[in-house]
Amino acid sequence: MKKNVIPDLSVICDKSGLGPNNYNGAPSLIIEIISPSNQSLNLVTKLNLYMKYGVKEYWIVNPLLNAVQIYSLDKKGDYQQKDVVKAEEIVQSFILEGFEIDVAALFK
Repeated sequence: MKKNVIPDLSVICDKSGLGPNNYNGAPSLIIEIISPSNQSLNLVTKLNLYMKYGVKEYWIVNPLLNAVQIYSLDKKGDYQQKDVVKAEEIVQSFILEGFEIDVAALFK
C-alpha cells in the first residue's frame, strides 16, 4: 500500500523525482511541526513511514516544548535520535552542511 503524505517542509537534493505537481522519491530532510491534534501522526506514523522510505533526516518541531527532535538514518536504515535542541540553542543538520536554525527564533 502506497502512502502519500504532505510534510510541512521538505528539502529535496535529488531533483530526478520532481514532477510538475509532486515529488516521487524520498526527500533528504523533512521537518514537521506538531500540535496536540497531530502528535501521534508525526511522532509515530510519519516517523515510521519516513524511515521506511529512506528520508535521511527527520526533524520534529514541538512548539509545546520549544524543542526540536532530530532523527537520522543509521547504516541499517533505522532512525536514531541524534539530538533534542531546546530554545537558546542552535539546531544543525547532520546531512546538510551549514544548515542551522536558531531555535529561539522559531518560537518567537
